[in-house]
Amino acid sequence: MLTIGVDIGGTKVSAGVVDENGAVVEQALRKTPADRPDLIAETVADVVRELAEGREIEAVGVGAAGFVDESRSVVRFAPNLAWREEPLQKKISGMVDLPVVIENDANAMAWGETRFGAGRGQSHIVCLTVGTGIGGGLVFDGALFRGHWGMAAELGHMQVVPDGRPCGCGQRGCWEQYASGNALVMEARRIAEEQPERAGVLLGLAGGKIEGEEVTEAARQGDEASLAAFATLADWLGQGMADLAAVLDPGCFIVGGGVSRASDLFLDRAREAFAERLTGRGHRPLPEIRLAELGANAGMVGAADLARQR
Repeated sequence: MLTIGVDIGGTKVSAGVVDENGAVVEQALRKTPADRPDLIAETVADVVRELAEGREIEAVGVGAAGFVDESRSVVRFAPNLAWREEPLQKKISGMVDLPVVIENDANAMAWGETRFGAGRGQSHIVCLTVGTGIGGGLVFDGALFRGHWGMAAELGHMQVVPDGRPCGCGQRGCWEQYASGNALVMEARRIAEEQPERAGVLLGLAGGKIEGEEVTEAARQGDEASLAAFATLADWLGQGMADLAAVLDPGCFIVGGGVSRASDLFLDRAREAFAERLTGRGHRPLPEIRLAELGANAGMVGAADLARQR
């Protein structure tokens, strides 16, 4: 039986028809009306109707960046889309006349990787989406862990530096301010400003505006400042995973998200930092740290499968 998975991002709504083996049969895209969050449900409904035409669809799963309640129906808080107590499930279901399940997007990604990607065969998984910020998903004993209120695994908002960098969540010193794509760019800009002699390649590529793509390309060309920024990212990522392992004791970490496309520049060092900082090291097994396999489709595939298992 087919289900439809939808991944609501800050710039686009990605949707796909997904079969029981996690294969995407057909996909469609829409632009996210981010400046009109009241129109997002209509956008989702429109793409679902397009994909459902002529098909027997069982249900719809929607991944949304934000705090989704325990009933998987209301987005209580989504800072990037300005949702507050948004009854998204009710709105979309009423427009498409199908059962709808709402899930946090990182949870959906974690479930997709567990079922069909890098987490196959693992029962205790911590999944990290390292992009603009850091999202998280937890799978324990083969089941998605959502917490009492449905809001577990906001891992990027562990406060790792007291009174540290301000975060979009309203707190300071959150992990994602030091181990994300934004953090990578911030560190590269800092080094380029303070020590421009180390950033010749980066400054040449950037033309005055340093962004993530330029930092990655410059690092691959041996730019010292860019490589140093990736090393800092890796150290913070390893430290955070070591802290999570001390609490959760997973068998596997899965690292995905946009920054993971540059995994050759940081993941090995992150593994080393993790091993050095893991409490009880030498007296406990080391969990694997794997690269996500499903790419941009992970959230869509995971949301579709969660809808099937509703």
